[in-house]
Amino acid sequence: MTYIAREQWERHYRDGKGFRRVGERERALLAEHTPVPDGGGRALEVGCGTGELTVHLASLGYRVDAVDFVGSALARAREEHAGVEGVRWLQLDIERDDPAPLRGALYDLVVMRLVYPFMRDRARVVHGLGERLREGGALVVITPVAANTPAQRRGIALDEDEIAVLTAGWESVERRDADGLVFLVLRGPCHTGTRGVEKGPTTGHALTGALAVVTDDAGRVLLGRSRRGMLELPGGKSSGPEDFATAAVRELAEETGLIADPADAYVVTMLGDDSHGVPRLTAVVRITAWSGTLSNPEPDKFARWEFFDLHALACAGDVFAPAALALDAVWPGVIPGLPPVVSYPLAVEQPPVPGEPAEAVRLRQAMAQTVIDGGWAPSEAVQGALRSVPRHRFAPEADLVAAYDGGDRAVVTRRDETGATISSVSAAWVQAGMIESLCLKPGAIVFEAGSGGYNAELIAHVAGPEGRVVTVDIDPWVVRRTRRFLAEAGSGRVTAIEADAALGAPAHLVPRGGFDAGVITYNCWDVSPAWQEQLAEGGRLVLPLEIGGYTRAIAFERRGEVLHARRFTYCGFVRDQGQQARAVPVVPVLGGGLTLRFDDGAAADAEGLEEALRGRRHEIATGVTMGAGAYFGSLQLYAATTLPGFCRLRAHQDSGVTALAKDHDAPAIIGDASLAYLMHVQTRHGELPEDKEWEWVVHAFGEQGPRLADQLAATVRAWDRHIRADDNDQHADPVLTVHPADTPDHLLPAGDVLDKEHSRLVFRWPGRNGHLPAPARPTDTVATVTEDA
Repeated sequence: MTYIAREQWERHYRDGKGFRRVGERERALLAEHTPVPDGGGRALEVGCGTGELTVHLASLGYRVDAVDFVGSALARAREEHAGVEGVRWLQLDIERDDPAPLRGALYDLVVMRLVYPFMRDRARVVHGLGERLREGGALVVITPVAANTPAQRRGIALDEDEIAVLTAGWESVERRDADGLVFLVLRGPCHTGTRGVEKGPTTGHALTGALAVVTDDAGRVLLGRSRRGMLELPGGKSSGPEDFATAAVRELAEETGLIADPADAYVVTMLGDDSHGVPRLTAVVRITAWSGTLSNPEPDKFARWEFFDLHALACAGDVFAPAALALDAVWPGVIPGLPPVVSYPLAVEQPPVPGEPAEAVRLRQAMAQTVIDGGWAPSEAVQGALRSVPRHRFAPEADLVAAYDGGDRAVVTRRDETGATISSVSAAWVQAGMIESLCLKPGAIVFEAGSGGYNAELIAHVAGPEGRVVTVDIDPWVVRRTRRFLAEAGSGRVTAIEADAALGAPAHLVPRGGFDAGVITYNCWDVSPAWQEQLAEGGRLVLPLEIGGYTRAIAFERRGEVLHARRFTYCGFVRDQGQQARAVPVVPVLGGGLTLRFDDGAAADAEGLEEALRGRRHEIATGVTMGAGAYFGSLQLYAATTLPGFCRLRAHQDSGVTALAKDHDAPAIIGDASLAYLMHVQTRHGELPEDKEWEWVVHAFGEQGPRLADQLAATVRAWDRHIRADDNDQHADPVLTVHPADTPDHLLPAGDVLDKEHSRLVFRWPGRNGHLPAPARPTDTVATVTEDA
């Protein structure tokens, strides 16, 4: 039986036919190698047929999800095993359908019995099933082998080369014989690190060729497993005077049977490298449309052709080096650790290439609903953007579940040499909230600092067909990646520019009268003058601004030379890499076990502080308590903008001196050889969150410690009275205005001033009629410390 079409299988089972019975040897091997975990386990059988093995697994104590794509087989299974408990019978094509019926389950055992040879995209399916195993779980493949199978039935068996491909990358492989069938038990990560490899040396003086990059209707890329034991793209040498696009189309047909029109083939990049010392020039040809049925016309060169998920390319094993580089040219970053290559991207107008699995559509709708339910996307325009723009197309290295996480998770897309994140796709709720704060109207022209593609496309969707987005990034790699993703999945209304975003957009791209809105997608210590100058009167600018080391996404509205804050959101982004990047002054204490961070202003003199820290610790209980889940970000901001000598104390090792846990920090103020800092101490315990409670307590050291502690405690109490609310979303925000750096004191409104390099920030908090001296200074004449500080 070498059926391919679903209809053939439907008829097979409808006619009462079955499959090879499960042998006693198979049952014994399952019991020996995959015993049920203590307390029971979960199993998945792929291709369950009429359920004989499923029922056996259930009898062993597994709860079983039994899937098959044939309705008639499942109908028989449900009827013949109606009394069996612990089984879910699910009609599901494991290759093509949305796996939603599996409910994201992880399994102790996955079994594929007499199924694997019938799979088209074998590597993709096995990788996906491996991702569903619990730690210590096993994938069992039971299949005929070519050596024991008549030639006329070779299509249902595997040869040794195919078995080697199946078992590659698993941490543990056990092979047994089961009455002529091979019984494979695979454990551990099913990941083989991808590396680019070469073929044998060439005899030519130079090589030129074209590689075709083709995707299916789910956005998966076509790769062939060659007889040389590596994955390759369709392609080869150009012939005579034919152009590279024509060569790629010809090679695609010759090697895979798929037909494309050269008009649908776009040379997007030329790659220059060498093969064993021979110069090589490779054209990367993106084919945007094709027809035909995938086949293998050259079996002497290729074992099979399959479509691969992009996120799985990082663990695909050996890939022909030019093919790996070509994949990286179309989806930069999808294969990490590739050797350098000379690349010549071509400015071609490539149409977007559609294609996504049904699972992506479902997960996108779920992500959008999570964001909407959280109140971050109240407008229909932003809701529509979240539901429409394919987020996963702008983060192809992430699997779909990670790409469409509706919580706080960002998708990291680039790290520096220390491992720190320098580029990412931010959490969806943050992006939605910032776009809502822009208050965009149809046709808006928007500036974005910090690229990636997805956020810009969300904005473009909200701005509508007449709108436009100019996105700027200082990192050439990020810009190249953004341009490619926009070509693959964009609207055509986003322009990506390589430049220092702190300098704004190039002059020729700034609309007359300025941008209708601007959004900054990385942490900023200061407000760049260019962002304000290029913003239209009344326009909105949203940026993650660092204040005392705490970041808030603040929506500003331009009124003349002044920016007026309209909305504050707690957030965190990657750091600025451009002209405005700033090294934070840090003072080590106690041999580096503690550090003092001065995020605004110069570092204070810490002389004598180490000796003070070896003395007696002074403590003050503020009387201000909070329960589990209480928001205190407004307290951090309040303290950072109203207290003199403000800094942050951070512990780099567990220390009994400060009682700060390792890698935690605390708001602090510093005096002459003295220090006070704020902690919360648990005062009520319980099993339920609502039974727990913490109190804010001030610790202090040094001669001035008691006075500093009183000052810090007064600040906490003032926050509790005037800023804090029972509803975490209702904490009071300050009235904040941002003024040019050269604005004299007498032209500033009353409030606490925080001076940056290019701007002066004035904060006016509720209930704050008197002033503690701020990190800069108050702008009125009151300098007394009051209980309402």
